[in-house]
Amino acid sequence: MVNTQVNLCGIPLDNPVIPASGTFGYGYEFATWYDINLLGTFSFKGTTQEPRFGNPTPRIAECKAGMINAVGLQNPGVQNVIEEELPKLKPHFSKPVMANVSGFSIEEYIHCCQLLDQEEQIGWLEVNISCPNVHGGGMSFGTSPRAAFDVTKAVKTVTKKPVFIKLTPNVTDIVSIAKACEDGGADGISLINTLLGMRIDLKTKKPVIANKMGGFSGSAIFPVALRMVYQVYESVSIPIIGIGGVSTAEDVIEMMLAGATAVQVGAANLINPYACKEIIETLPQTMDQYRIQSLQEIIGGAHT
Repeated sequence: MVNTQVNLCGIPLDNPVIPASGTFGYGYEFATWYDINLLGTFSFKGTTQEPRFGNPTPRIAECKAGMINAVGLQNPGVQNVIEEELPKLKPHFSKPVMANVSGFSIEEYIHCCQLLDQEEQIGWLEVNISCPNVHGGGMSFGTSPRAAFDVTKAVKTVTKKPVFIKLTPNVTDIVSIAKACEDGGADGISLINTLLGMRIDLKTKKPVIANKMGGFSGSAIFPVALRMVYQVYESVSIPIIGIGGVSTAEDVIEMMLAGATAVQVGAANLINPYACKEIIETLPQTMDQYRIQSLQEIIGGAHT
């Protein structure tokens, strides 16, 4: 009998499969299709201090091996999430959930994290300093080791729960930024967020997306994400959540061999709402195929 359990900062997960923020809503929407308690956990929609309508439309552009989005962190605001979204989730999900937090200033990150840290349902905080779809915040904090350190340290002063910092791949040295987060007190690293991309409509001869550029996700970015997980694993001693182009049980195992403790599934959920369910259900058979008895034991296995 194979063992799919892993431990993420002291919290046990039945399996390492986590739907990524922005692709799974607040969870209860998917509960109409299947029992979401089979998930390891999930990261809910990126939350800011105030409600955000997001970017103008069109926000989505299709690609051959993925998609580009520029939703722009549309969300109802942190107070609404606490008062309305989490109570709606509670009857459907009995496990700790991951709270994804975005912001436009260090003060905003502090405010949101301080409030969400007090919620019993929340097990981890995932601080997004890597969103390429907004102006004046988000990714600007994730492209500088100093800024990443400052955000991490500030958030850690007001939280008791494990904090994962979500990083952008749109940098020249992902390792230095990950190490800065670790030095700032991060309990883990989530990587990667989307690559920056665009499409042009040949008929109008203008960018497809109103924002011109957006986050490129999907199976095409898996090798980039895998490479960055591998690099960061060799340089930090805190757990990594691998994200980017994951769509199969084989991808999950490959990410874990590179150094991920858990794995998030993003764009695949938008193609197939049962994607995570199917990955989890095929994981034991795939482990048998590759003679893997325990997933916890293979983390970083490609490095030895």
